[in-house]
Amino acid sequence: MTPFHALVLGILQGLGEFLPISSSGHLIAVPWMLGWPDSGLAFDVALHLGTLVAVAAAFWKDWIRLLTAGVKGVLAGKPLADPDSRLLFYLALATIPGAIAGKLLEDWAETTFRSPLLVATMMAVMGVVLWIADRRANRVPGDEHFSLRDALLIGASQALAIVPGTSRSGVTISTGLLLGHRRDAAARFSFLLALPITAGAALLKVPHLFRAGADTGPVLVGMGAAAVSGFLAIRLLLALVRTRTYMPFVLYRFGFAALVVAAVLWRGGVLR
Repeated sequence: MTPFHALVLGILQGLGEFLPISSSGHLIAVPWMLGWPDSGLAFDVALHLGTLVAVAAAFWKDWIRLLTAGVKGVLAGKPLADPDSRLLFYLALATIPGAIAGKLLEDWAETTFRSPLLVATMMAVMGVVLWIADRRANRVPGDEHFSLRDALLIGASQALAIVPGTSRSGVTISTGLLLGHRRDAAARFSFLLALPITAGAALLKVPHLFRAGADTGPVLVGMGAAAVSGFLAIRLLLALVRTRTYMPFVLYRFGFAALVVAAVLWRGGVLR
């Protein structure tokens, strides 16, 4: 892999991780359409380390507040009394389904799921889901307080993101919207939830990548690009959804799905 390839993939990872357009789908489909070698799941996870830096930089004050409240709550014997301590507990529980799915489906994620046609299908399907959820947000008064039920449902939906093209942010934001939360509140919860699941995946996979003798130069370029583009994507989405809908991302998902399907048909000789 060249540094240029790593740079492009890093930018795609950062944007796709936090905008509801699927980072994993882009990391599979774009190199395939351009004829680049498959970077592999381990490199994709290494890029997640860059987005981990992005979400930590964007929400470090929030995490300090949550962790401080959590420690105080535990020491006081009332871990759920304070809203911030309670949110920390909910985020921890919401991380579990995604972690379990990642472990159980690890082999499939590295082989069967890395299919451009599957990416196109999930891009389109989740485009419909996001469109429906966004329309509901127009009609239902938003709420910024997440219950235990909300956290568990959002966490369960996050497990679906193991399938490329689904989008971790897309499915968790959609679930938050369907549960009646505001667009910006759903996005914020999704971003907070990104830190523990991304940290776990990166800590598990990144050491294997370097032990396998990967060229550290391109990996570091990709991580840096993912960190910068991810931070910008977070700022962009939070600013956008305060006054706008998610419709641009719905349309993008449909367009990207159509592009991948066209590429599949072209390579199969159907469109030639």
